[in-house]
Amino acid sequence: MSAYARLLKIVAHPTRLMILAELMEAEKCVNDIGDLLNVRQPNVSQHLAILKENGLVAFRKEGASRCYYLARPGLVADLFALVERHHAERVGTDAEVSAGHKGKASASSGG
Repeated sequence: MSAYARLLKIVAHPTRLMILAELMEAEKCVNDIGDLLNVRQPNVSQHLAILKENGLVAFRKEGASRCYYLARPGLVADLFALVERHHAERVGTDAEVSAGHKGKASASSGG
């Protein structure tokens, strides 16, 4: 169970989530990630190191730059899909609850 908790803790950080989302689109170099996310390069590098240590990203050297890509694209895609599905279900549930409240209000005021 601790492996699950560790993985969720790693991906729960907003900057790491944004980095993973960018890398789902395509491989990117550190400076490009920093520019896209408006995050300083040292901070991006720290987050990438955590993701790399935990097997989520890997890199290749391109001149003096390191360009990162997803080491486990299926896992990352599945995590994002799970969150999106949960969000869609939650939004649907909230809409149903809201509609139910409106329906009760209309019935009581119209009756």
